[in-house]
Amino acid sequence: MATAAIGGSHLVASTQAGALFGWQLLWLILLVNILKYPFFRFGVQYTLEQNETLLEGYQRKGKGYFYSFVVLNVVAAVVNTAAVLILTAALLQYALPGNWSLTLLCCLILLACLLILLLGHYQALDSVAKVIMLLLTLTTVTAAIIAAKNGASAPADYVGQSPWQLVMLGFLVALMGWMPAPIEISAISSLWLTAKQRRQPVTRAQGLFDFNLGYWLTAGLALVFVALGALVQYGTAQPIALAGAAFAQQLVDMYGATIGEWSKPLVSLIAFLCMFGTTITVLDGYARTLNKSFYLLGWQKVDNRLSLSSWLIVQALCGMAVILFFRSALGPMLTFAMTLAFLTTPVFAWLNFSLLRGADMPPLSKGLTLLSWLGLSYLFGFAVLFLCWYLGLLS
Repeated sequence: MATAAIGGSHLVASTQAGALFGWQLLWLILLVNILKYPFFRFGVQYTLEQNETLLEGYQRKGKGYFYSFVVLNVVAAVVNTAAVLILTAALLQYALPGNWSLTLLCCLILLACLLILLLGHYQALDSVAKVIMLLLTLTTVTAAIIAAKNGASAPADYVGQSPWQLVMLGFLVALMGWMPAPIEISAISSLWLTAKQRRQPVTRAQGLFDFNLGYWLTAGLALVFVALGALVQYGTAQPIALAGAAFAQQLVDMYGATIGEWSKPLVSLIAFLCMFGTTITVLDGYARTLNKSFYLLGWQKVDNRLSLSSWLIVQALCGMAVILFFRSALGPMLTFAMTLAFLTTPVFAWLNFSLLRGADMPPLSKGLTLLSWLGLSYLFGFAVLFLCWYLGLLS
């Protein structure tokens, strides 16, 4: 889950938040992580307590709930696959010598991911994710500590722009959409837990510990990326880029400015590996949801390794089709994916909450229930506000 989360929301959105607005959005990112926490947790908790996946819970709750999930999940699977793939290709494009086509790199990365997953499946996914997360965490925290010791780049009297204006609402929604990850990751976590249980027994305490460790690690690293942007880029004359190799170069240069020029090749490799890991987990996770969903719908007869492999290939081809449609435009692709993720979040959040409040489930604690209602109010309220702004009803 952590590897799936730490991608566009951290490398792009969190860093941009710090670079554009300094420390002003730090509390918003922390708040969003706290308010979304119950809905991600419920995916793991439901599986641990009911011994079935979240998708089976949606189906048992009613056709309307399940069909809503399937439709939104199909769209999210294709869009998010394309978004993380093109960002991974942009990082690789910067690291490689010569003038490589972004579309060609997307194809090569996709083939490499498919090869790993088709040959190794969950065991390969689990091993790769742990190594990547360790490398990224150590490098990012080191860079942030050095940047803090060096002091902020912005002049003492610098006054930046405010994010608290309607014109910035689109940026705020995109920032929150993938923070810490698209909400469908809760269903994917449920399927990953089921896959893990086939290899080894997982107790309730172990499952929740693993989830909490991954979740709060992603939340903490989001704040570290904000700090990097605020300390290194905020208040400087350099414009903040969000386009292909220009973004990749700026990201790597930020690390180089804090750790040292010698670190650029290493950081470039780690940043690419981070997004490569995200691409692998997104491909694997969404393919699992598609495979399980269509099996439960009765539209496919089997739910096995062969059917999962087939969905991996279908999902990959659809993601590449979206990239070709957007003509490898990184900025619009990421913004579209993040905004779509935010608008679907309240629906998935309500689905998860309603399942955990079912008559056959142990009662939730008062604290978790209160946090869930606060989270739902915030998510639905912000989604309505954004739609009103987008439709021109606010001025």
